Amino acid sequence: MDKNETLLISKEDQKIIFASRYDEAIQIIEACLIKKKNGTVITPDKISMIFDTSSDSRINCMPGTLIDDKISGVKWISVFPNNPQIGYRNVSGIMILSEIEHGHTLSIMDASFLTDLRTAAIGATAAKYLSKEDSYSIGFIGAGQQARRHLDLIKIVRPNLKKCYVSSRTDKTAQEFIVEESNLHPDMDFIFCGNDYESSVCNADIVVTAISAQKDILKASWIKKGALYIHVAGYEDEYAVAKKANKIVCDDWESVKHRTQTISRMYKEHILNDSDIYCNLEEIISGEKTGRENNEEFIYFCSVGMAIIDVSFAKHIYDKCKSTGVGTYFKFHNP
Repeated sequence: MDKNETLLISKEDQKIIFASRYDEAIQIIEACLIKKKNGTVITPDKISMIFDTSSDSRINCMPGTLIDDKISGVKWISVFPNNPQIGYRNVSGIMILSEIEHGHTLSIMDASFLTDLRTAAIGATAAKYLSKEDSYSIGFIGAGQQARRHLDLIKIVRPNLKKCYVSSRTDKTAQEFIVEESNLHPDMDFIFCGNDYESSVCNADIVVTAISAQKDILKASWIKKGALYIHVAGYEDEYAVAKKANKIVCDDWESVKHRTQTISRMYKEHILNDSDIYCNLEEIISGEKTGRENNEEFIYFCSVGMAIIDVSFAKHIYDKCKSTGVGTYFKFHNP
């Protein structure tokens, strides 16, 4: 590669890199969180520009640096929850990756697939450490792309999952989920719940709310003893859900509490305190804290999404593309 070239990487290129290798996504998460715990990352605050508070439509600017890897990056990502209703993607954006010795831009890549994958991978990593080892069932409120990726990755860490309850705002989305995922996971029994959210949750060992709502849809009374709840987006569960939890674990509580997630709102309203948060996920991965201690615990996992994880995924993708010849090189200018 010419030192002045930049690698352009599409969504399709990224899918080639991760084809049948989703387990690598979980490894990337674990390695990145250990780097965070060791203090070898730079994690500036995410800048979030909210244009519509009712839908939480926004564009985020997320920078981060992996010091030991000599890599820095920034993700410019839009999240417009109402988009699917008018034929647009909910999430779209780009990732820019640079080396920090000379500041050269190594790559510009599509960020939509990367974001889908890393969001599901952090949920799957949480499932690895926080769900019951013999988890048999999983329930989804929401049946879009995020729900599908969560099932694909959680099935890697909990291969004994045999039942999947699926609910969605529209029957069509739930039915499409079942058609696609039953082909990918023929050993699982898929139960169509329509928009009966309670039915999709009440028997599930792992509960995932993969929705773009700004409403307390998930109710605490629906969640059975010993479940893990993976909170994916913003405000989608009533406050009683967090109050019911034996442990609340985050990817990064300091970041979460300044955002718009359910527990962020509770913190701002003085309903939830710092002492109510058990720990960040890296403390469990490193062995500093114990994850699940028994099959009776209800554990609540909330992630805000960290730029250093996006940068870690981008570096992995860039390295793989460079070594396999995937992607397209171009020059911004002559030296």
